[in-house]
Amino acid sequence: MKRAGGKNRRSGQDVSSIRHIAADGFQVRRATPRDADIIAWHRARMFQDMGAVAGEAFEILRTKARINLEQWLKKGRYIGWLASPADQPEMVVAGAGVQLQAILPRPLSISTIGEGQQGTIVNVFTEPQWRRRGIAGLLIQEIIVWSKNQQLDRLILHASDEGRSIYEKVGFIASNEMRLAVDS
Repeated sequence: MKRAGGKNRRSGQDVSSIRHIAADGFQVRRATPRDADIIAWHRARMFQDMGAVAGEAFEILRTKARINLEQWLKKGRYIGWLASPADQPEMVVAGAGVQLQAILPRPLSISTIGEGQQGTIVNVFTEPQWRRRGIAGLLIQEIIVWSKNQQLDRLILHASDEGRSIYEKVGFIASNEMRLAVDS
């Protein structure tokens, strides 16, 4: 399988390609800064589907996300993948991404110390009429392989109730994370 990517951050080995054909006739490609608008749309729709944003807040979120995504894609702080039907590569039907963060070195096991880079999986979204075809799972598999090639210490995510089974199938487990939403 061809991998979209860049260079492995430790070895410098090139692990990149433009796109590949995934299972069931879907094409997966790496996102570019030109894709910031569709990714921002997916992000706002994802929150809308979860009941976390409505009305005017939808457009505010989409606009703010687009600005950040364009900058982060250029700087490599956000790595995204988009899926299309293989016979219609211009039609993006799903996407997912990884927001990269430097973290302090931490134990990965009792005898292994991580290097200090983690990825947070975000913006996993499939257009409603394309759901239940395995596309989100394909994107998550793509992220996992890319993350291993980049030697990230860990991947984390916040799963919606609807998406939880996708992540559990590929080995994600619930953690001890707690959250505080600080009101402005």
